[in-house]
Amino acid sequence: MAYEFEVPLARQVDMAFRQMEGELKGMTAGTIVLQVRNDTVGKFGIRHLPVDLAERRTTGDAKPDGLTDALIGELRKAAVEAIQRKTSWTHGEVTYDFGIKHGKLYLSVTVESNYNMANVLFHVNNKKFGKRDRSGEH
Repeated sequence: MAYEFEVPLARQVDMAFRQMEGELKGMTAGTIVLQVRNDTVGKFGIRHLPVDLAERRTTGDAKPDGLTDALIGELRKAAVEAIQRKTSWTHGEVTYDFGIKHGKLYLSVTVESNYNMANVLFHVNNKKFGKRDRSGEH
């Protein structure tokens, strides 16, 4: 499906992170999940990981400092940089596992590509019978 304008995937990631800022504030750990289809961010959200609970039980301290505005900006920038390294796939899931330790952000990014055999077979059959696919290519 072609739209009048297309928003680059990196910009969509930035927009998704901005949408989640309120929920991210104060979190100490979690996983941000973005589902990508046709180079478009679809569903996205946060899996909360309350690692600070055990720490509070043992020390009796108040809730430790979590993500601040500055750390959220750092997280968003790292997420955009990571997605810009993505090449040669259009469907999949990107997960950003993060944690705050002593006021420092730790981040791990996983990029999962997904393929659909029905699409592969569709293109193979069209080429076999000399038909063009929707893009007009052989």
